[in-house]
Amino acid sequence: MADPSSYRPRPGEIPDSPGVYKFRDEHGRVIYVGKAKSLRQRLANYFQDLAGLHPRTRTMVTTAASVEWTVVSTEVEALQLEYSWIKEFDPRFNVKYRDDKSYPSLAVTMNEEFPRVQVMRGPRKKGVRYFGPYAHAWAIRETVDLMLRVFPVRTCSAGVFRRSAQIGRPCLLGYIGKCSAPCVGRVDAEEHRRLAEEFCDFMAGRTGAHLRRLEQEMHRAAEEMEYERAARLRDDMEALKRAMEKNAVVLTDATDADLVAVAEDELEAAVQIFHVRGGRVRGQRGWVTDKVEEVTTAGLVEHALQQLYGEESGDAVPREVLVPALPDPVEPLAAWLAGRRGAAVDLRVPQRGDKRALMETVRRNAQQALALHKTKRASDLTTRSRALEEIAEALGLDSAPLRIECFDISHLQGEDVVASMVVFEDGLARKSEYRRFQIRGFAGQDDVRSMHEVVSRRFRRYLQERQRTGEWATGEDPGTEGPGTGDPGTGEPEGGPDGPAPAEERGGNRPPRFAYPPQLVVVDGGQPQVAAARRALDELGIDDVAVCGLAKRLEEVWLPGEDDPVVLPRTSEGLYMLQRVRDEAHRFAIRYQRGKRSRAMKASPLDAVHGLGEARKQALVKHFGSVKRLRAATVEQICEVPGVGRKTAEAVAAALAQAAPAAPAVNTATGEILEDREDR
Repeated sequence: MADPSSYRPRPGEIPDSPGVYKFRDEHGRVIYVGKAKSLRQRLANYFQDLAGLHPRTRTMVTTAASVEWTVVSTEVEALQLEYSWIKEFDPRFNVKYRDDKSYPSLAVTMNEEFPRVQVMRGPRKKGVRYFGPYAHAWAIRETVDLMLRVFPVRTCSAGVFRRSAQIGRPCLLGYIGKCSAPCVGRVDAEEHRRLAEEFCDFMAGRTGAHLRRLEQEMHRAAEEMEYERAARLRDDMEALKRAMEKNAVVLTDATDADLVAVAEDELEAAVQIFHVRGGRVRGQRGWVTDKVEEVTTAGLVEHALQQLYGEESGDAVPREVLVPALPDPVEPLAAWLAGRRGAAVDLRVPQRGDKRALMETVRRNAQQALALHKTKRASDLTTRSRALEEIAEALGLDSAPLRIECFDISHLQGEDVVASMVVFEDGLARKSEYRRFQIRGFAGQDDVRSMHEVVSRRFRRYLQERQRTGEWATGEDPGTEGPGTGDPGTGEPEGGPDGPAPAEERGGNRPPRFAYPPQLVVVDGGQPQVAAARRALDELGIDDVAVCGLAKRLEEVWLPGEDDPVVLPRTSEGLYMLQRVRDEAHRFAIRYQRGKRSRAMKASPLDAVHGLGEARKQALVKHFGSVKRLRAATVEQICEVPGVGRKTAEAVAAALAQAAPAAPAVNTATGEILEDREDR
């Protein structure tokens, strides 16, 4: 626990102007970001007597090891910079709203040549019109099904669209009149885009003009005795009215507004948002957050609006935003919203009438969401806390291991040896920080040596990142390698290869993930694997990370240097958590190992030809029918394939001549040779 006076800025050092400040912990991680009208006055509040601070604020300032700030010109700039830094650094002591579910939205892909109507979840994309979010995907599909009678916009995927264009025949929706079938040229791109824009106008609440137009066309058709067309238009009007009835009118003045309500207790808060367009509720969403900082209702509202509109612009920010409390001062937030919209935004608390009544409905939804969240989380949170306490007690740790990393080795009979690292924080898997390794230090099967290599590589990167951020005042730690001598690209996350370079390399100052040390390292194995991991840490001079192993045979917990294992009760929550961590590491390692083996089995002799892409590989195989026939072809025959020149043809012929033919395929039940694999 740090003493705030050890890093308190000197008197007069802090400017008396607007700005944004960051608190960092001993590892350089940003743990809190805040803004202030006067940096000097705001930061002075954090360095008063600890007894006078709110418990959450006291925890933050004693966890921090330094503070820094950036001066800006106005409070609006401070608001923008605070939002950017919270999004970039994800500070643990800031309010972070979590969606209580992934809400679906109705999306129209106006960025495509032929816009498509579909249900979308997740982050919003540029050039796509969104409506919602909605509580249920089926509600969107019912509404779209009714509206396609009048606005027959395509709903098919890109693959179905291309397939219909190739065969010259539309899908079923094209035959029953619920798609204008641009895939086969029934309408051109301009006409289809007009239909999509009319669809968007109707969804945005501009319904009266479309209904009047349909009614006029219906009367005109009846006067011209085109009764079938008049009946069809009548049915279209009824379909649109049924779609409108799904959203009852809640504000009679056809208002476009977002209503935000908050329900909170001492520990958590829930936010509910109703999106009202044209006087009707067009969408609803909700967030839940832990109150890890001292924050008022107005502060919760400000954070919610930052998250809600931080990536939005234009009409996505409505004319009115109704909230239960206003921050003081309110002008910077109102100016920021106006900047996002490009026009004035009325930010206020409703006092009377329909808007006050609707706000009460939103508030009741927030209260129900908070109650439901607490009911779901109570047992889970209690169980996780008990499990971490049991682990700390069994292993003799000073505190509960809030960050656990587990390593596992996987191979197939000594080939393709790989390892995995999974991370659990607060008892929950943090998949974005999973890593996977290839064993490079030696060939063959040796789990103990592999474990030593992997743990060494992981913590060598940790020490290098500490060096790069300048945490050592003098010299170079004897246990580290020089910059650039470690393992580049030590691993890949769950979702694929690592993303952009660390922020330091991009000119930022956010520590990379390998700079975060765990409190406990778990290895899959017994005494030998545990001893190897402990030896790797000792060689690097790391003595503040605990190590244990979990052996599969009797689920025994092994500690370094101990002759007897620690046996946890089978009903222990701590043992269950260790098993879950170990099994997750095993799953991740097996997945990586199988993926490598699968890619190796799919390898083709053509892969060795430099500059030969997938398209030309497929063209060659399609032209000759198989790799076997391609091997028998002459250079002149290979040159006949479109896109293949003589130089490439010579390279293909040379590569196939050097590659040994694959073994024939055999029916394992009868022993019959079916055909050469290269013929398939």
